[in-house]
Amino acid sequence: MRIDLHTHSNRSDGTESPAELVRRARAEDIDVLGLTDHDTTEGWDEAADVAVRCDLTLVRGIEVSCTFAGYGVHLLAYLPDPSYPALAAELQRVLDGRNSRLPATLERLRGLGIDIDVRDVRAVAGESAATGRPHVADALVALGVVADRNEAFNRFLGPQGPAYVHRYAADLETMIGTVADAGGVSVVAHPWASRHDHTALDEAGLARLQAAGLAGIEVDHEDHDAATRAALRAIARDLDLVVTGSSDHHGLGKVGHDLGCNTTAPDQLERLLALAGAAADASGRTTPGVLTG
Repeated sequence: MRIDLHTHSNRSDGTESPAELVRRARAEDIDVLGLTDHDTTEGWDEAADVAVRCDLTLVRGIEVSCTFAGYGVHLLAYLPDPSYPALAAELQRVLDGRNSRLPATLERLRGLGIDIDVRDVRAVAGESAATGRPHVADALVALGVVADRNEAFNRFLGPQGPAYVHRYAADLETMIGTVADAGGVSVVAHPWASRHDHTALDEAGLARLQAAGLAGIEVDHEDHDAATRAALRAIARDLDLVVTGSSDHHGLGKVGHDLGCNTTAPDQLERLLALAGAAADASGRTTPGVLTG
């Protein structure tokens, strides 16, 4: 069984529609797919409709933009009730932060002599729930300023870049609790990726997050080398956290993250879903559950 629990559609910064993503996953022999667009559930219904018809198991999720100890961290929230008011309000606040950052980013790029405006970004953003840095990067590619997203982030849009603008992100510990209250379960995404400062996400920090309700760690990810994976796996073992693996697929928007390039072991998926079921029962809310095609 091939299980990929972290992917993106064009409802955030992927390049495929939810339907196209599901069909591609099925064609590439993925049995279980997690759709985890950034800060939105807009792709869930479309993905679910196609998953039922093409015999694919869909785990609906969200990759939530958070902060912890002053640094950005992404949280994979699986199977929460998206109508839970506290969750819906916080996701909207994060999306508003994404959208409000765009004018300031474009102004900085124009200050660097780059002729770009919001129409260029909207032309590549498509049906995304919010426009973010990846869409600005895609616009820079389309304008011929850079060759790809990586160059755009390295030269302009990354935290050390001249066009970087801070935006709102949710408090990580609070969001873990909010996801649990919504009947869902949380996994910290690519915690030791080189592009992030992971100083606070050592074993003590992860234990602190576990106390807040964290269920697992995304260990097997293309941004983790072999030594990093071994160290995170040891921490997960020590803390008895679920270990997941995934592609973080974005279609054409992120090179080297092909569907199924990393996968989650079936027994770890079973643990994660059992914890999600317990959270749903404890919350008393109607959660989406796993959709089996």
